[in-house]
Amino acid sequence: MLIYNSQLKKLVLPEYGRNIQQMVDHCLTIEDREERTRCAFTIVAVMDNMFPELREEANYRQKLWDHLAIMSDFKLDIDYPVEIVKPDHLDTKPERIEYHLEPIKYRHYGKIIERMIERAAEYPEGDERDALVMLLANHMKKSIYQINNEVVEDSKIFNDLAHYSHGVIRLNPETHALHEFQVAQMPQQAGKKKKKK
Repeated sequence: MLIYNSQLKKLVLPEYGRNIQQMVDHCLTIEDREERTRCAFTIVAVMDNMFPELREEANYRQKLWDHLAIMSDFKLDIDYPVEIVKPDHLDTKPERIEYHLEPIKYRHYGKIIERMIERAAEYPEGDERDALVMLLANHMKKSIYQINNEVVEDSKIFNDLAHYSHGVIRLNPETHALHEFQVAQMPQQAGKKKKKK
């Protein structure tokens, strides 16, 4: 009768495969400590050959011995050449990162645009501020267009700019024009091959 992998014991570290796990299981059954240690060194050498890219890392030897200990469920009694990881350190989780959520006036623009407009409002009037404001206004129009493919009036963008800047930045639709955006057409695929019947 065939035995399928799904019927066998689940692998602790499946990247090493069932053969390495069987070698580790065999190593656990060796009674002589010196022989068991030699066997463990051989297993680590085979693991090393399986993943030569690990050699680029600074502590790759440490990782291999840690993996051996994990695969043996920390029951392998040998003279480890390095200090192996403790079982209680395997399940440690990083500390929770606190996110400071701030309300966003218009979600389609995002918080970064909101902050950039506030900074632009603080700029002294001049060519540099005018160029920055036009860049921001064009980006705002593109942001709206990405979520709504309908025509976006420049006056809508200018009103949002004035609202964000508390009336400091005011653009006139008659004297300022924003870029026109349109959906890019997907290229047509060249003649599809017909399936043979």
